[in-house]
Amino acid sequence: MTTKKLPITACYIAGAEAHRIGKSLESVAGWVSEIVVVLNFEVSDGTDKIVESFGGKVFREPWKNFIAQKNSAAEKANQTWILGLDADEIVSEQLKSEITALFESPENQIQNHGAFQFPRCTYYCERWIRHGDWYPDRVTRLWKRGSAKWIGIDPHASLQVNGTIGRLKADLLHYSNESIDKQITKIIPYSQDFVAHGLETNRRPGPFDLFIRPTWRFLRAYVFRLGFLDGWPGYYIASLTAFSTLTRYIKIKEARLPQE
Repeated sequence: MTTKKLPITACYIAGAEAHRIGKSLESVAGWVSEIVVVLNFEVSDGTDKIVESFGGKVFREPWKNFIAQKNSAAEKANQTWILGLDADEIVSEQLKSEITALFESPENQIQNHGAFQFPRCTYYCERWIRHGDWYPDRVTRLWKRGSAKWIGIDPHASLQVNGTIGRLKADLLHYSNESIDKQITKIIPYSQDFVAHGLETNRRPGPFDLFIRPTWRFLRAYVFRLGFLDGWPGYYIASLTAFSTLTRYIKIKEARLPQE
């Protein structure tokens, strides 16, 4: 039995993702009408062949940073709706069913909003993280073409929507951190754009940024958002979040040393 395809373009940006993008593509192939992947120009690990095996369109472009690259992918969509995904994200069967129900609703519910958001659940250290700063981690990823664009400070892109945002309940599954080592290595590149923006805006970190902000990030994640219920991974996530926060502001101070 052939599944009726929805008027959705699944949009990705990707680097060398041959080791994991297949599972993400498999979760959307067959029920979205189009798959678009903007692939970094230099990638040669076979990611393009995997995308094409699922019927996807590959566009090779030089890396322009996350926000510009995501907007470039969205501009290539031909369907009425866009579903923005990363190579490490899988649309669960429950989320697929919930999205399908929007289009099949007699009340034409899909037209009531400019975009929809849903919770994202991350798999980390052999368990699903259900508390702390990582959950429900609501992300706005389904939007009407032309009604939204990616904005923010690289690499943290957010979707600016012209219209109301509906809320779905089912999870987008997230397999971002394959190991603690890989998670730690993200701190340096993720902080670089933050530091550059801080210098451009003449940010001068003070005691609040260096002491209160990191402490609050730990307490919020581990205590107030019940991160302790995720066991030792919950403690580590809260601790690393606090450390990452401190590192970003300390790096701004380090960068300003020649001027002081």
